[in-house]
Amino acid sequence: MPFFTVMFSIFILTHNEEVEIAACIESALLSDDVIVVDSCSDDQTIAIANSYPVRVIQHPFESHGKQRTWMLQSVPVKHEWVYILEADERMTPELFQECLDTIQTAEHIGYYVAERVMFMGKWIRRSTQYPRYQLRLFQKEKVWFTDYGHTEREVVDGTTGFLKETYPHYTSGKGFSRWIDKHNRYSTNEAIETIHQLETGGLNWSALFFGKSEVERRRALKDLSLRLPFRPLIRFFYMYLLLGGMFDGYPGFTWCMLQAFYEYLITLKVWELQHQPVDSPKLVTPILENVK
Repeated sequence: MPFFTVMFSIFILTHNEEVEIAACIESALLSDDVIVVDSCSDDQTIAIANSYPVRVIQHPFESHGKQRTWMLQSVPVKHEWVYILEADERMTPELFQECLDTIQTAEHIGYYVAERVMFMGKWIRRSTQYPRYQLRLFQKEKVWFTDYGHTEREVVDGTTGFLKETYPHYTSGKGFSRWIDKHNRYSTNEAIETIHQLETGGLNWSALFFGKSEVERRRALKDLSLRLPFRPLIRFFYMYLLLGGMFDGYPGFTWCMLQAFYEYLITLKVWELQHQPVDSPKLVTPILENVK
C-alpha cells in the first residue's frame, strides 16, 4: 500500500495582531489548511492575513472559551486533526513533524504541547514553570472549551497525551504598555473566577501531590494559591527563588516582578468586588456569565 501523510489544519486566533500575525502565519504554512479566526480587529491584522494563502474568518469575541468552541463547531476544515496557534506563538518544523508522526498512529484524541516563553529576547525557562502544557493538537470533533478566569479550559471526549517538541511563545512583543493594559483587563476576570472558586470549589490535595500529569498538578496548585495570604509576595519569591528565576538574568527578574504585579491586581479587584455596596454597579457585570 502506498504511504501517505495525514495532514492537520491549523487555526490562528487573532485580535489586533498586526505586529505578530505575519510571522505566525509564515510558521504555520507548513500545513495546507491555515485558518485565521479574527475577533474583529481594527488594525492591519486582516489586511496582512489576506496577503497570505490562508482563510480569514471574523467572529465577534465573547470570551476565550466561547470563541474557541464556536470556531471548532462552526468553521469547516480540510482535516480531522487541528492545531491551535495564538498570534504570538510559532509553529516550528520540528513540532510540525512530530504532530504528523503522532497522528499517523494516534493513541489519544488530543495532545498537550509545552510552551517556551520568550521574553526580552530570552527563553525564560525557570520562572515560567517549564514545562507548562497547553492542549494544542486534537481531533476537532472531540474537544470543546469552557471559560476559566481570563482564559479557557478544555473539555475532552477521550484520553490525552503529551508531545516532546515545544513551541515558542513571544510575550510582550507589542510592548510593556500593551502587556500592562491586557493584564489589567485579565485581572478582572481572574478576580471573579477567584471568588467563584473560593465559594464553590475546594482543594484537591491528591492531585496537588500525586497528580498524574503536570496539567493536573498545576491546576491543583492554582486552587491552593487562591487561598494563600500575601499572594503577590509569595508568587514572586516562589518564582524568583524556588523556581530559579534569578538564573534567568534581568529578563527573569522582570518577568517575576510583572507576575507579582498581576497577582496584586487580582487581589485588589477581589477586595473591591467583596466590599462594594450592594446597590453599586457590578465590576464588568457581563463577565460573570463566563463562570457559570
